[in-house]
Amino acid sequence: MVIARTLSSALFAALLLHTSLGQSEEAIVEPEQVPVASARPNILLVLADDLGFSDLGSYGSEINTPTLDALAQEGVRFTNYHTAANCAPARAMLLTGVDAHLAGVPNIPEMLAPEQQRHSHYQGVLGSNVVTVATLLEGAGYHTYMAGKWHLGVGDGQLPSQRGFQRTIALADSGADNWEQRPYIPLYEKANWYADGKEYQLPDDFYSSRFLVDKAIEFIDSNLDDGQPFFAYLPFQAVHIPVQAPQEFIDRYMGVYDGGWDELREQRLARAVELGIVPAGIDMVQMSTTGDWDALDAGQRRYEAKRMAVYGAMVEAMDFHLGRLFHYLKARGQYENTIVIFTSDNGAEASGPADPDSLVARRGPEALGYNTDYESLGLKGSYNTISPSFASAAASPLAYYKFYAGEGGMRVPLIVAGAGLPGQGELNHAFSFVTDITPTILSLTGVAAPEGRFGGRPVEPMIGRDLKPLLKQEVTRVYGAEDAVGYELAGHAALFQGDYKLLSIRPPLGDGQWRLYDIVRDPGETIDLAAEQPVRLQRMLSAYAVYARDNKVLANPPGYDHMKQLVINTLYQRLQTPVLVGLLTALILLPFLVAYRARRKVQ
Repeated sequence: MVIARTLSSALFAALLLHTSLGQSEEAIVEPEQVPVASARPNILLVLADDLGFSDLGSYGSEINTPTLDALAQEGVRFTNYHTAANCAPARAMLLTGVDAHLAGVPNIPEMLAPEQQRHSHYQGVLGSNVVTVATLLEGAGYHTYMAGKWHLGVGDGQLPSQRGFQRTIALADSGADNWEQRPYIPLYEKANWYADGKEYQLPDDFYSSRFLVDKAIEFIDSNLDDGQPFFAYLPFQAVHIPVQAPQEFIDRYMGVYDGGWDELREQRLARAVELGIVPAGIDMVQMSTTGDWDALDAGQRRYEAKRMAVYGAMVEAMDFHLGRLFHYLKARGQYENTIVIFTSDNGAEASGPADPDSLVARRGPEALGYNTDYESLGLKGSYNTISPSFASAAASPLAYYKFYAGEGGMRVPLIVAGAGLPGQGELNHAFSFVTDITPTILSLTGVAAPEGRFGGRPVEPMIGRDLKPLLKQEVTRVYGAEDAVGYELAGHAALFQGDYKLLSIRPPLGDGQWRLYDIVRDPGETIDLAAEQPVRLQRMLSAYAVYARDNKVLANPPGYDHMKQLVINTLYQRLQTPVLVGLLTALILLPFLVAYRARRKVQ
């Protein structure tokens, strides 16, 4: 029985990894005296989890995001900003300005193969050879705070309280329940939360977005009167699976998605064109993983529409609580001296089962104590996800989604606004990358990056570019036409150079061939220019080879599949019996074979 339950849960993990709201603002206390703002700006770095390119109203969404839309009107929206295609590598680059491979996080640790983990830089935890922006700002006199998901290590010296953050409340895992302290995949025995480096028990009235904002306010308020600036890092759980939200927000989206994913994808494209986010006249690809909405029966369409309604509700709930933080900063006289940076760690998550009524889709949540009932979908005790079909709509008009190096997995919103920045509702179409965030923060705060050594040890140099000249409207781009930026995740690879992108997606969604796209004029990656521009193709292939060599990119072991590896790692972790793992692996591979054949048939 235990083995069967673990097997069911492991299969569930492979398919799915990929209280009331309390709207009163009790945490906001109107001050008797407003403290004097520091001459140096505060920095608020806000990170959504698995938010798609067009999931904000200011990027083309139907989701109500007034807080972030107002921020966009105060500052600059980047339309060509790229990040990693999954969470831990993105966070490593975001906080250090160093490529994820050299920083020790080439993939999330849950998906690394044993052959890869024999190498010191393939551990999936932030290495001691990099310095976080929090460490540098703390050394320059900033108060440093973090409230949210960490996922960069829990061992000695790896928690955020040991990587530059003075006050922390941190989820160490790749994700967790949003209503209670419960794991979302069987790899974890519990949801591992830490407060200032010590294990932490969540309160009974926990809802992730509300709780994290409350903690951010608590941390900021604790030292505000001393006049020192702060750096606050707020990585939300929204909208990572399980996708959950308060009922009052879910109610607002009931019926909104009854037209299905194809209709939504087209609506978002039209709105993004209208806003100037993408150029007019572009095409979109139809992903092989997108289902036929019209082939679903009425009950299936009803269920799928609610899955997406909960997703929209979770995004709006995040936006609402972020608004509470902004209200607090304004009440305390700090908002005008705060630079806010908002982005997402990667594109939309597409690991929700296309058939939520299948045995694995039902048994997996049940084994962890969840239900998938329609009526309670998104509420406490419920396990909700969106499928690849709606994930493609969340990434509209882009191709692919989380875990893949297509634009839908890597291109996400980036909004920067605040003290001393002239942009008012400006759109910036210049290429930018996740490693640029830390150098930009350092530039905005007047803090120097380390040169060669830090704290008595050698450290990797930052490769990101300072975006302040773009924000100040002094230049039109910070990467030249010949500057190359490489990227790799689990064998999916990309290289950006000028307006072009070199891309290879491994099977089963891709064929492993190199393709060339003009992602400025064709962000949907619909026209392969490889045959038309062979010289450019070869030059970019050579640049990628240099990137892979310099960043110590390892090849995947034969037969590697990131979801399959998650299952195997889960079984090793929970069963601790290699022989049994070997026997069960054959059974585990069967669903992947079926899925692979189905995808090939669609293609």
